[in-house]
Amino acid sequence: MGKKGINKKLIIAFAGMGAVIVGLVIALILVATSGKKDVDSSASKEESSSAVASETDDTSEEDSVADESEDEPDAEEESSQESKDDKKEKGFIISYSGDNSWQDGDKVMTGMEIGIENNSDEALKEWTLELEIDQLKSCDGWNGNFKVKGNKLTVTNVDYNGEIAKGGSTSIGCNIGTGTKLNVKSAKLNGVECTVKKGKVSQNNNNNNNNQNNDKKVTEKDVKKLLKRTSKAKQGDDWLHTDGSKILDKDGKEVWLTGVNWFGYNTGTNTFDGLWNSELVSSVEAIADHGFNLIRVPMSAELINQWSEGEYPKANYNNAYNEELNSMNSLEIFDYFLKLAEENGLKVMPDIHSAETNASGHTVNLWYTDKVTVKNYYHALEWLADRYKDNDTIVAFDLKNEPHGKPNEGDAAAIWNDSKDANNWKYVAETAASKVLAKNPNVLIMVEGIEIYPKNIKKNGDYSSTNSDDYYFNWWGGNLRGVKDYPIDLGKYQDKLVYSPHDYGPTVYQQPWFEGDYTYKSLMKDCWKDNWFYIQEQDIAPLLIGEWGGFFMTEPNLTWMTYMRKLIKDNHVNHTFWCFNANSGDTGGLVKDDFVTWDEEKYDFVKEVLWQEGGKFVGLDHAIPLGDNGITLKKAKGL
Repeated sequence: MGKKGINKKLIIAFAGMGAVIVGLVIALILVATSGKKDVDSSASKEESSSAVASETDDTSEEDSVADESEDEPDAEEESSQESKDDKKEKGFIISYSGDNSWQDGDKVMTGMEIGIENNSDEALKEWTLELEIDQLKSCDGWNGNFKVKGNKLTVTNVDYNGEIAKGGSTSIGCNIGTGTKLNVKSAKLNGVECTVKKGKVSQNNNNNNNNQNNDKKVTEKDVKKLLKRTSKAKQGDDWLHTDGSKILDKDGKEVWLTGVNWFGYNTGTNTFDGLWNSELVSSVEAIADHGFNLIRVPMSAELINQWSEGEYPKANYNNAYNEELNSMNSLEIFDYFLKLAEENGLKVMPDIHSAETNASGHTVNLWYTDKVTVKNYYHALEWLADRYKDNDTIVAFDLKNEPHGKPNEGDAAAIWNDSKDANNWKYVAETAASKVLAKNPNVLIMVEGIEIYPKNIKKNGDYSSTNSDDYYFNWWGGNLRGVKDYPIDLGKYQDKLVYSPHDYGPTVYQQPWFEGDYTYKSLMKDCWKDNWFYIQEQDIAPLLIGEWGGFFMTEPNLTWMTYMRKLIKDNHVNHTFWCFNANSGDTGGLVKDDFVTWDEEKYDFVKEVLWQEGGKFVGLDHAIPLGDNGITLKKAKGL
């Protein structure tokens, strides 16, 4: 008897079911694999985008991924949420911060930074920003044209920041006065409603647009070759020291530091401002050719510490104009600047302009914040001093820009006495100087003043009085009356000390000494002598006026500017003019909005107090002449 065969229809049915099962298994494997990839990618993005989180989170990466998988919403919910977020972030985003505020009569003054982010589908060629602000009273800003009407603040672009690329951003700033705590209620850009965010501000970033201007292919450069220092330089022969009120070179020749400020490393640009419209190489050459022998470089402690940890915030500049920078990180760009300065006979003085990277960071009273501690501040100076200890292009450190604060601000105001209080600038300056000099004992140390000093130091030496009548006031960083009672002590490095006040005219603020028909003699009597000039007059130490400048070619500023120039010229006071930048809101700059064309009227005025001998500018380098129109320090006769 033969076996009964299986029905062909059943065989076909089983085969079909098998194919379906195989297909389902493959599909499940693909889905599982895809899901795991998404989770890993998300975890990786989180890890790379938040260094702080990765340093403080004790959870292992495996646990993190597992937790994320368990809590992961279904695909439909996640897609819906992403769609909402994308929709919210499109268009124009206005971000603002105001971390520092102070009372001025009936106004709450705030150092405000504003970011404009273009997430629309098109580049902007020009813009008008309208902000509705609670109890708005006044505004003095930079990087824009500011107008106050009622509670509306209107800002229009200036020539150099009118164009914002698609996906790009720009930042502006101001000192704003309000009747209450700063609050932006709404914003419009070119008539379009914007999303308003309080917190981290979008910084200048127009690289997308800059790349569009680049007709040439951006080529990779040999960074090591670009950063290699010139063989013409002789390392170690340009260090300076002091004797009484004089600054001397290694041979005892008296020198005159006559420099200029160029900011950007403090604002979030993470390189020099203006490179969005100019070239670094030609800008450095122009400064040297115009006879400035020193560049004071405002920087933030935060940026320096990021560099020290191997983090390099993106430098914002025109990629097409500065093609060689495209293969460098922001620290390498600074190194490249130092090389260019050396090649042109220039010297450099870093200035801790602010604790945090913020265009309004200089308005913060002290050298530390909730984000940047005193320890962080010291570390920034130490690291910078150690890194460049074998490079005498950097000949000085300005320890901190404009410590200040008023009597009613208590511990938040900078003081000057013999205590070890956290807000005692004298004590902190001595500590900071010792840390810098331990790394490099060759550099000069610039110590600025504060804002207030007690009229009766015996009764009010602890600054306990909150009555303004009990204090002498001066510009932020300009009050050095405390040197008479409590001079800075650098121990065996006392010959490295230079005091560095700042001084401005009535267009920056209408100080009491500008009232009526003031004169050179009245300014000396009412302000300069007792606040800082006595230091040079009594041969205590040299002075370097770290900032002076303004929109000065008309009154009421021209008279003050002329008198300040006379003081500098007659007494060979060292100085760094404020500033090279066109985008200094309350002073303007030596260059116009294109950062290329010099304001010849202003430059001719300042030129009179640049160090010159025999029609030639005098540099501070013994081997390399200052630009195309200068001589070396070796060839100079000295003062």
